[in-house]
Amino acid sequence: MFKKFSSEEISSQNQVKASVQRKIRQSIAEEYPDLEPVLEDLLPKKSPLIVAKCQNHINLILVNNVPLFFNVRDGPYMPTLRLLHQYPNIMKKMQVDRGAIKFVLAGANIMCPGLTSPGGALDDDIPAESPVAVMAEGKENALAIGFTKMSAKDIKAINKGIGVDNMHYLNDGLWKTVQLN
Repeated sequence: MFKKFSSEEISSQNQVKASVQRKIRQSIAEEYPDLEPVLEDLLPKKSPLIVAKCQNHINLILVNNVPLFFNVRDGPYMPTLRLLHQYPNIMKKMQVDRGAIKFVLAGANIMCPGLTSPGGALDDDIPAESPVAVMAEGKENALAIGFTKMSAKDIKAINKGIGVDNMHYLNDGLWKTVQLN
């Protein structure tokens, strides 16, 4: 999704009204309750919140020109990997085995066998169509952020096809974009 992302892909940047800002904050607080103590520091009420609209219906949430969250077509907000590395416990996690790491870092979607093999791990309570952090076997930081195609129970039962859509991964265009000017 962000494979070749650059600042040229942004079609517009708008500072949002206070009511829209409250709605975004509320949505993020509901999706990530563990962020509640630091949400005021991340998305300060006094600082302008900018929504950058990009190609393919992607919205980036910027504070002080730093991308913190993104969403696709009014879907749930997902943190960028930089933010996830600062607060590693805010998202549900799935772990891929060592064999899948190079493919995930190339932008491939996460296949069910990579999650169910001996090196993989997943929580049973993850529903379909929810954002997850994709961890790697033997690594402490997340290597990608994805959107589940099916529930964790279905991934274990079916064990075929795409389990998680890879949205954002290490060294993609969004990862390399530290600040937008």
